Amino acid sequence: MLSAHVQAALNDQINLELASSYAYLAMAAHFEVSALPGMANWMRMQSEEERVHAMRLFDHMIDRGGKVVLQPIEQPMLEFDSPLSVFEAALGHEQAVTEAINSLYRLAEDANDYASQVMLQWFISEQVEEEKNAQTAIEQLRMAGSDASALLMLDQMFGSRAAEPAQRRG
Repeated sequence: MLSAHVQAALNDQINLELASSYAYLAMAAHFEVSALPGMANWMRMQSEEERVHAMRLFDHMIDRGGKVVLQPIEQPMLEFDSPLSVFEAALGHEQAVTEAINSLYRLAEDANDYASQVMLQWFISEQVEEEKNAQTAIEQLRMAGSDASALLMLDQMFGSRAAEPAQRRG
């Protein structure tokens, strides 16, 4: 059984993951209207990945007898100055998610909630990858600078990202 504190924090994390999905969808929309379909694709895939993360937490709560309480999702940022600013916002967002996951892990640790700790280990590893991917994109966009050809090549590269197989309950 989940403690009340861990259950509340898991509900908050579900909300944050769904808000992340929403934020990435807004970023995808920005890229769609900016004629950068590859970057839009990358953000769409990221949006779906965040939804899968929320469902992983959702399933953990259900499996542990917790009560999922869905909360309102705030409207994400809709306007960006450049592709670089979009990925900088994505990195900042991922850093905030990392801190939330780390806090949740500490809470589970304090509650001797070993099952949640094991589940959260996956998220901790995932966040290393998420931050690295955003940082790499930022570095590439900085290298491209104002070179339209380089930007279009990056857009094509981002467009090659394929959807990861959804993890389903077994």
